[in-house]
Amino acid sequence: MPYFQKRYHPPGTAPGTLIAAPSRESKSIPARLSVIEYTETELEEYDDINLADYRFHLEKPAITWIHIQGHPDMHTLRILAELFGLHSLALEDIINTGQRPKLEHYEEHCFLTLGLPDFNDLKLQIEQVSLFLGVGYVLSFHAGEQDPFELIRGRLRTHTNRIRKRKADYLFYALVDRVIDQGFPVLESFGDRITDLEMELLDHPDRETLHQIHQNKRDLALLRRLFWPQRELIYLLLQEEYSSLIQEETKIYFRDCHDHSIQILDLLETYRDMTAGMLDVYLSSISHRLNEIIRLLTVISTVFIPLTFVAGVYGMNFGRDIPKSPLAMPELDWYYGYPLFWLVIVGIVVGMVAYFKHKRWF
Repeated sequence: MPYFQKRYHPPGTAPGTLIAAPSRESKSIPARLSVIEYTETELEEYDDINLADYRFHLEKPAITWIHIQGHPDMHTLRILAELFGLHSLALEDIINTGQRPKLEHYEEHCFLTLGLPDFNDLKLQIEQVSLFLGVGYVLSFHAGEQDPFELIRGRLRTHTNRIRKRKADYLFYALVDRVIDQGFPVLESFGDRITDLEMELLDHPDRETLHQIHQNKRDLALLRRLFWPQRELIYLLLQEEYSSLIQEETKIYFRDCHDHSIQILDLLETYRDMTAGMLDVYLSSISHRLNEIIRLLTVISTVFIPLTFVAGVYGMNFGRDIPKSPLAMPELDWYYGYPLFWLVIVGIVVGMVAYFKHKRWF
């Protein structure tokens, strides 16, 4: 996964330009639009409705939640901007995904951009989630393929659920909380990967182990870039300027969400430290294995040094043709010379090995 994944217009493009910027990714996912209108006693759902004819729905006292799954087209965004007074800069951020988490406060609504991490085929993916909160409505956009808010819909369909009894700010909190809490299962997966890597480092580390360590460091760096600003954004939602949109009784839930973001950051920093230490463990393990190999080869070489000396001395055959010479090797003419030679060789080997064992050199 690339570190830089933001879509952007060519430098010099006018701000708020609603034209999809080119992307290095695969094709954009077609948008699917769904609408939920609810009160404490009633709930209505619509799929793929015509937003141009939706204006009369806004006059109802119900709370409206419009969710767009995938990459919306320009026509849909312009209609939403007309219906809810959305700022063109916010719409530009929706189109050009890969934004840094951000929070913007406008006159009648606020705009929040978050990142939703997930694993797909054991690869980390970060998908953008954009949210608008206004009086009586919530708009949500998710650029991925799978809808992350299906569980929230299931809760809304329950008549006794707390979301149905509160205003739009609590629905907004439920969506934000869903995105923030996604960090827990993602980091749990990282914990399993780190545990497996630790076992590999102690057993048989190889180049694939080194590759996995670097991949973990890369993924954790991306998550850090995501989780740090999101923690600050949740804290900003508790400030006084958002009091007109977020009621006091809902702020306690946002404080709980802020606490979750801090826990996620603590886990992230712990895993980053563990992963950074793994590189040192890997190098130490490789060095230890190399030392073991060198020590074994040294022992073998040391054992063969005296054997080579003995074999070399008796392989010279000096004085064999002059048996009466006082300087000739008498052992060359012994009847049991050859067996005695091997007895000496074996004795040297056994003695040296016993000495090395006693010294605990191997």
